[in-house]
Amino acid sequence: MRSAFLAILRRDLALAGRAGGGGELALVFFLTLVVLIPFALGPDLNLLSRIAPAILWLGALLATLIGLDRLFHADEEDGSLDLLRASPLPLEAVVLAKAAAHWLTTGLPLTLAAPVLGLLVALPAEAILPLTASLLLGTPALSFIGAACAALTANLRRGGLILPILVAPLAVPVLIFGVSAANAALGGMRLESPLLILAALSLGAAAVGCLAAAAGLRQPD
Repeated sequence: MRSAFLAILRRDLALAGRAGGGGELALVFFLTLVVLIPFALGPDLNLLSRIAPAILWLGALLATLIGLDRLFHADEEDGSLDLLRASPLPLEAVVLAKAAAHWLTTGLPLTLAAPVLGLLVALPAEAILPLTASLLLGTPALSFIGAACAALTANLRRGGLILPILVAPLAVPVLIFGVSAANAALGGMRLESPLLILAALSLGAAAVGCLAAAAGLRQPD
C-alpha cells in the first residue's frame, strides 16, 4: 500500500514538472495578480497595506485553481483512472496522494513566495510571518477541496468551467481565517485561534475531501 501510494505521488509530481503547468504557472499567475492590483488601486500605500493579506490570499486561491481540472480529467482521458479504480489501493488513498502532489507543486511554492511578493503590496513586516503561517496551514484545504470538486467534474467535457464555481464558495471559510491571522498580527491580537482553525479546516478538508472525491470517482459514468 505504501509503495503504491508513493508511486502515485511521484508520478503526479513528475507529470506536473514535465507539463510545465503546475507550480511554475501558478507562481507566474500569482506574481501577475500581485503586480497588477497595486496599479489598479493607485498610489495609496495605506489602502494597499490594509488589503495586502486579502490580495495574497485571493491570489493563492485563484492560482490554486490553475491545472486543478487536470487532476483527474487527464487520467480519465488516458484510461489511467480505470486502472486506479481496479487497483488494490483504496481510492481515498489515491485522492490523498494526488491532492498532496497538487499542494506540493502549487500550494507550497505559493507559500514560500508570499513573503517576497508581500513586499510588492506593502505588506507590513509584522504580518509577513503570520501570513506565511496561515498560507502554510490553509492552502492544503484548498487542494483537498479542489480535489473533491475535480473528481465530481472528471467526466464532464467542460468540467474546468464549472470547477471554479464549485470551489470558490467552499473556500470562503479558509480565506476568512487566513486573512484574519494576518489582521490579528497587525492589530496586536493573538493569532493562535485563526491559525488553529485553519489547521482544523485543512484536516477536515483532507478527510471529507478524500471521501467525497473517492465516492465521485467510483461513478465512472
